[in-house]
Amino acid sequence: MITTQQFENELEIIIANAIREDIGPGDYSSLACIPLNSVGKAKLLVKENGIIAGVEFAKMIFNYVDTDLKVETFINDGQEVKKGDVVFVVEGKAQSILKSERLVLNSMQRMSAIATKTSYFVDLLKGTKTQILDTRKTTPGIRALEKWAVKIGGGENHRFALYDMIMLKDNHIDFSGGITKAIQKTKNFLLKNQLDLKIIVEARSIDEIKEILKAGGVYRILIDNFSIEDTRKAVELIGNQCLTESSGGINESNISAYAACGVNFISSGALTHAVSNMDLSLKATFEYD
Repeated sequence: MITTQQFENELEIIIANAIREDIGPGDYSSLACIPLNSVGKAKLLVKENGIIAGVEFAKMIFNYVDTDLKVETFINDGQEVKKGDVVFVVEGKAQSILKSERLVLNSMQRMSAIATKTSYFVDLLKGTKTQILDTRKTTPGIRALEKWAVKIGGGENHRFALYDMIMLKDNHIDFSGGITKAIQKTKNFLLKNQLDLKIIVEARSIDEIKEILKAGGVYRILIDNFSIEDTRKAVELIGNQCLTESSGGINESNISAYAACGVNFISSGALTHAVSNMDLSLKATFEYD
């Protein structure tokens, strides 16, 4: 997985780029009608029930825009919220609050929706040993936020990108000339380049699982698009030789049944690509000099 420093760098890039995109040469609406030294407060208001996420990221945004902005937090990341709750109050220059407003809302609405959906899936898996994973099916440019939201919701992160874990999927296998060749080439590549990366291999059939196990050196097998019955057989075959992950066609109606097969992980792209933003607003009250 990526390091803490790499993750923090990603967040800094997201903020800088988003502010560049939104403000450009200046927030002319605020500059036109609000005096530079006007101060005020704004509250983050919840307008629907769910799991709140992005509070800490909002603080990073406020600090980036204006280090003098002060935030008083009432509800933290990962906590349940209901309509009417106030998550935090930000105080300082009105222009700075308005510069931050849209990025804070866009980020928190998206993150809260992902955290809420993830929490729902986590609840469905209670009583099993299975953990829910996200995927790389994220919004370009804000992957760090969406994966952070999954963690806030109680899920686990899959690999962050193409560089922090090896994952041999169907196309890699086919282009390489088969599973055994793909795995051996990968081992040679890692050794030659002195890379310590875990290897995951996707299996499309029981026979492919047998071939993966024979090749050895695999951290996890992705049991992809298997029926529940075949998933159970695959888990029994793999045993303790490596970890198992199920994916493909798994949703809220059948996730418990797949978990009952004994898989270690279930990965779902829907955690990040199939959510509707939580309704939040930033309501400001200004005190003019």
